[in-house]
Amino acid sequence: MRKRSMAVFLIIVLSIYSLVNIYLFIRGWQGLEALPYLRPYYTALFVVLFLSYIIGRILMKVSPGVFSGIMMWTGSYYMVFMLYFFLLIVLFDLFRLLNLGFHFFPAFILASWAQFKALTFLISLILIGALVLAGSINAARPVVRKLSLHIDKPAGKLTELKIVMISDLHLGAIIGKTRLEGIIGQVNELKPDIILLAGDVIDEDVEPVMKHNLGPMLREFRSKYGVYAVPGNHEYIGGAERCIAYLQENGVKVLRDSTTRIDSSFLLVGRDDRDRPRFAGGTRAELSVLLEEEDHSQPIILMDHQPFSFDKAVEAGVDLQFSGHTHAGQIWPLNYITAAIYEVDHGYLKKGNTHFYVSNGIGTWGPPVRIGNRPEIVEVHLTFSQQQ
Repeated sequence: MRKRSMAVFLIIVLSIYSLVNIYLFIRGWQGLEALPYLRPYYTALFVVLFLSYIIGRILMKVSPGVFSGIMMWTGSYYMVFMLYFFLLIVLFDLFRLLNLGFHFFPAFILASWAQFKALTFLISLILIGALVLAGSINAARPVVRKLSLHIDKPAGKLTELKIVMISDLHLGAIIGKTRLEGIIGQVNELKPDIILLAGDVIDEDVEPVMKHNLGPMLREFRSKYGVYAVPGNHEYIGGAERCIAYLQENGVKVLRDSTTRIDSSFLLVGRDDRDRPRFAGGTRAELSVLLEEEDHSQPIILMDHQPFSFDKAVEAGVDLQFSGHTHAGQIWPLNYITAAIYEVDHGYLKKGNTHFYVSNGIGTWGPPVRIGNRPEIVEVHLTFSQQQ
């Protein structure tokens, strides 16, 4: 089941990737009509860029090292160039089609069409390069989102609680030691009572995480009640058992369809990822089943990586849910897709008596670039009712 699902997933992704690149290659080749001596170099470079991410992913699984890292970084950045070149060329082609009917292109452009295409290609490359550079800087500068919420339940001896939540670290070949050190420092400066990692801690392949010895760094997180996590879809894509075992070996308590009561004051619930059946087989427990024998008189805080089925959390009596997964699209205009898919793809929502927060994540998947949103650390100051 897992192999079949993975095969279907890869076939779909690689098919789309290949078709987009064929279109880009043809249009780029045509764009160099005025500079034919560049076409052999263009072809060679295009083939390297097209294959780099695929080769990097394969090598990361069998022999992670410098070369595989270079290929991963190259391929990751190429994805952003690919996206924006695709959008620009589609837009350009639409204008060309409209011009066939309305003839609005100036005569001087039509008279030097080959030179115009080459100039457009060069200007687009410069503009996209500048945008990618800005997005890279932005992706490495997390912002702290502060939220104050009240839960109308007593929480044992607690009257308040400071939660720091991050999601979508994606530790691996791209997000490594330097970024992780900075994130840990920012989180610890907030002096949290508890740290929650809402899925996708590891970016599919655990090998580069182990090779660069990132696990022990997770022990440097500091909080009163420790560090808790749930699996995300990327842990399952890469092999959840190894990823989760590695996290637990390094001080992260992973909740998989399980609960734990913290300081006799509140219940922390962690869902297994909804993609478990697709990538690993089996099923995940229904939330109502997880909570049916639990004490609902104290606050119930839930982590569920993918932000679906909010109504079930409301019905089950959850007081606060944290999710991630969406990245809020990560790169404009993909945010319009995530906004259409999810009830909330980023930010706060209250339904009934349940508070929801969906983080756009602190790391990145694929390109280490964010355009249109900032990575975030979420600080929630919770207050509770007094004990009756």
